[in-house]
Amino acid sequence: MNRFFSTIKNIFSIEELRDRILNTIGFLIIFRLGSFVVLPGVDPSKLSGDAQGIFGLLDTILGGAFSNASIFALGIMPYISASIVIQLLTVAVPYFQKMQKEGESGRKKITQITRVLTIAITFVQGVSYVAGTIPSEAIMMSQTFFTFTSVIVLTAGTIFCMWLGEKITDKGIGNGISMLIMIGIISRFPGSIVAEAISLGMSGLLFFILEIVALFFVVMVTVMLVQATRRIPVQYAKQVVGGRVYGGQRQYIPLKVNASGVMPIIFAQSLMFLPALLANLWADDSDTAAYIGNVFSDFQSWQYNLTFALLIIVFTFLYTAITINPSQIADDMKRNGGFVPGIKPGKETSDFIDNILTKITLPGSIYLALIAILPAFVARAGVGTQFSQFFGGTSLIIMVGVILDTLQQIESYLLMRHYEGMMKSGKVKGSSSQRTAVA
Repeated sequence: MNRFFSTIKNIFSIEELRDRILNTIGFLIIFRLGSFVVLPGVDPSKLSGDAQGIFGLLDTILGGAFSNASIFALGIMPYISASIVIQLLTVAVPYFQKMQKEGESGRKKITQITRVLTIAITFVQGVSYVAGTIPSEAIMMSQTFFTFTSVIVLTAGTIFCMWLGEKITDKGIGNGISMLIMIGIISRFPGSIVAEAISLGMSGLLFFILEIVALFFVVMVTVMLVQATRRIPVQYAKQVVGGRVYGGQRQYIPLKVNASGVMPIIFAQSLMFLPALLANLWADDSDTAAYIGNVFSDFQSWQYNLTFALLIIVFTFLYTAITINPSQIADDMKRNGGFVPGIKPGKETSDFIDNILTKITLPGSIYLALIAILPAFVARAGVGTQFSQFFGGTSLIIMVGVILDTLQQIESYLLMRHYEGMMKSGKVKGSSSQRTAVA
């Protein structure tokens, strides 16, 4: 306990880190307050306040803003959808590939295009949200005028959430977009536990304890997946500079089994909301649209889970290919006199790294997909629908990934200022202080 308080004291004794933590808390409070501001023209007393199926999962991610008809009802999800489209374009379209290689100016252009696309996607999703999820008896003005004003307000709310996420990244700690999603999920967690305990009662106390134990082990498995690495040994040749000998030591390139982090599951989840949202627009006129809406509104259906799992696997490979460039790693090693023992520098090293990356990404993506669809099996086993969403799935993976990433950043600040780390070993596994810089 003394070590815990000492670590807290060290954290707040670093001025920059203290300011970043306070800024993050402030931005998150603003985000949560906005989740309770209802759209103009809506009578809150006539809202059900309890979204079902896939909308219930979306409501969990958005911290209740979806079912509350809040100005943040769409949250950051349209921005994520726009980011998916842009990242796919950077792989397939030469124009976007060229922009990506232009450095800072190219990134600014891509960011601006992403923002414009976010507005367009928000308009489409906003119309679907107003038409398909807000009951007519809760609307206190003409439907046409309400739809027009609500879409504008929802778009402004999404843009504001996007701005908050960027500010958290720049002036706070952690990835701002992921942090906004995580805080929405965490806000629903205590209520889910209480609701599950009340529904089971004293007669189901043993079953509730087993649920908690099972949740603990699922969290541990998820942490192992997020932190697992494959280390590639790198030997640096000895160099004589100014009469002194440098290099000669062996270091490692840690390739993470889940190198893409939480992004594939966020990307996949944002796409999984689209069929149900769009199908609601034509559900009354088309049996096919009604069927699609029903299937993709039920997170326990096999069609939903199969599609979700396949999307996660695809996005894991795609995001890993975008974020890790084996050719660049090989070139940086060669330029700094480093080589993988038994492998020739250059193209052979690049192919070797790419081969290992492919081998570890495949099982990593499958494990990630299995954890993502685990809540469907848990719900069928008798766990409450709301509580089952924390047994893996988007909720758990995002929470674990974001919390670990935030702890690693705090750990880096502590070690940089020569304070003891947060763990007894002095390091959080997988932190930036442990990663070998190849450049």
